[in-house]
Amino acid sequence: MAKSFTTREENYAQWYNDIVKKADLAENSAVRGCMVIKPYGYAIWEKMQSVLDKMFKDTGHVNAYFPLFIPKSFFSKEASHVKGFAKECAVITHYRLKNNPDGDGIIVDPDAKLEEELIVRPTSETIIWDTYKNWIQSYRDLPVLCNQWANVVRWEMRTRLFLRTAEFLWQEGHTAHATREEAIEETRKMLHVYADFAENFMGIPVIKGYKSPNERFAGAEDTYCIEALMQDGKALQAGTSHFLGQNFAKAFDVKFLNKENQLEYVWATSWGVSTRLIGALIMTHSDDNGLVLPPKLAPLQVVIIPIYKTEEQLQAISAVVEPLISQLKAKNITVKYDDDDSKRSGWKFNEYEMKGVPVRIAIGPRDLEQNRVEVARRDTLEKVSMSMEGLPENIQALLDEIQQNIYQKALKFREENTRKADTWEEFVSILDNHPGFVLAHWDGTAETEELIKEKTKATIRAIPFDAPKEEGKCILTGKPSHQRVLFARAY
Repeated sequence: MAKSFTTREENYAQWYNDIVKKADLAENSAVRGCMVIKPYGYAIWEKMQSVLDKMFKDTGHVNAYFPLFIPKSFFSKEASHVKGFAKECAVITHYRLKNNPDGDGIIVDPDAKLEEELIVRPTSETIIWDTYKNWIQSYRDLPVLCNQWANVVRWEMRTRLFLRTAEFLWQEGHTAHATREEAIEETRKMLHVYADFAENFMGIPVIKGYKSPNERFAGAEDTYCIEALMQDGKALQAGTSHFLGQNFAKAFDVKFLNKENQLEYVWATSWGVSTRLIGALIMTHSDDNGLVLPPKLAPLQVVIIPIYKTEEQLQAISAVVEPLISQLKAKNITVKYDDDDSKRSGWKFNEYEMKGVPVRIAIGPRDLEQNRVEVARRDTLEKVSMSMEGLPENIQALLDEIQQNIYQKALKFREENTRKADTWEEFVSILDNHPGFVLAHWDGTAETEELIKEKTKATIRAIPFDAPKEEGKCILTGKPSHQRVLFARAY
């Protein structure tokens, strides 16, 4: 497999597309704006699902499934929600096709028009809260802690594989609570779950904070987010958790009898992450040799490649490799022995490097004589000779070291590309010449936020939870400000 492709410096967007395609992660489909997630890409998503699903269940959540189709009238019940999604909705108007009476092909049967149009799920708050109305009558029925793994459709015109497609995969949690405090606690808890996953499994450092009112989820009272910085200096929203207040409970008349025997509306949250996280993985860690994956999410953590000329040499190598594979698997390390004789070892080295396999072991006749192997790590491309004695333990330690190294590398990059701006000129100069996060004062108004976005294409990515109180002046209007917020241009 030819490894040459566009470098990050030459064209970052093309570099990203090249990795997605050459690492065999995904491809464009016949349906405009949609993608085919190929087996290797889907294996990464399955790893993510597995880890997140356990984290959700460990915090008391259970999985359910709700319809893909939502009656149009449901969206009109929560005004800000419909306003937020109206331009992205795919609408079903008919339910049947028929042969074209004028010739070849088929047409939509005009007699099969739906009495009420259906919306293909862009998000599930409306259909879920219509359902919760039947589940919740008393405080004894609360909390409801549901998650669903599903696909959604948001009709995007400008798409990019994984980052923005008309259809994508995700999970969406939807919970119902008896008090405002419980719902806010849930919203925060799930954001911390996402941050834990991003940092300790994806190896991506994130900043936790609030979204500004302009950037909130449609229908939410508050949106919390985790923001990551990609290698081109653009921000990427890696997860959101929404405090919905009683908005959807009021829209769908979901009340419960409290302990004082009084009826009141339920409090709600929703939260989600999607296959966009695969795009975040690619752009945070990968290099000009291809994909770099954190060991904890790599579908294949170790590949073993025999170097041989004769069948006798291959048999001797295989005899040594077989128990090694068993020992690695006993440590829950995913391993592949690639003894395919139709491809040269150099081709295999390139392929597994492109696919981001964290550790590659090469073993030949001379290695057998010395009871050693050559070990290459994907993150640094360094090669070392290791003894066969204690090799499984050393490989396990190396995988842990790689996991930590790629996180630290990403953290160092973010720290070096996070700057403060105190004036408008300084703010614009940083955005244009040193892309990354910019901490700057903002006067708190939606009008100023919109004007900054219009002038620079930079948005408020987060109002960090840990931002200290600091008196200052808004970079654009000069009006008083009490803390800095995080700006960046973003995906």
